[in-house]
Amino acid sequence: MMDPLLIDGPADARCHLILAHGAGQGADSSFMSAVAHGLAAAGLRVVRFSFPYMVVSEVEGRRRPPDREPILIETWLRVIAEQRAAHGARQRLLIGGKSMGGRIASLIADEAGVDGLVCLGYPFHPPGRPERTRVAHLSGLHTPTLICQGERDPFGSREEVADYALSPSIEIVWIPDGEHGFKPRRGSGSTLEQNLITATEAVLSFAARLE
Repeated sequence: MMDPLLIDGPADARCHLILAHGAGQGADSSFMSAVAHGLAAAGLRVVRFSFPYMVVSEVEGRRRPPDREPILIETWLRVIAEQRAAHGARQRLLIGGKSMGGRIASLIADEAGVDGLVCLGYPFHPPGRPERTRVAHLSGLHTPTLICQGERDPFGSREEVADYALSPSIEIVWIPDGEHGFKPRRGSGSTLEQNLITATEAVLSFAARLE
């Protein structure tokens, strides 16, 4: 069970980016919409989809826990296959997403043979549980990867991530004073709008380098 896709940007764009949402908010969240619209305005085609549990949650009007990992992975692979069937192999295909959506994308990026991976706030560990890392597969990741991470992200701050052994294919752009949704503290000198622009520009630059 899947919602209709949310699509922004030109169908004939040279770069297509599929984005999945995080655990708690859907594909139409303000964060996902801001990023998608910003990228589409610059010429990328951005496709957003919802995992099955989020579709049911929206129908029922109540929160549900995320699907089990095999379902999340199967959903990702199905969306990739459908987009490839619809548009062929002429365009560069990037995948990624917010938090959990980006993490699941990182698990299948090499298998799917995509051109790039974009993670917006990667959940390196659960908040308050830095010992429970989700980084083992990141050390051997071959797909060119961009991670935009808030400097104060409780799922992995700048200080914590510095100690991880990450693949050389991974580039990290640090969002000034940002938390998991890139929001900075008042008086930090940054605003959420500026930080979203920083992340969007980082994705555009990353995509351009893959040409």
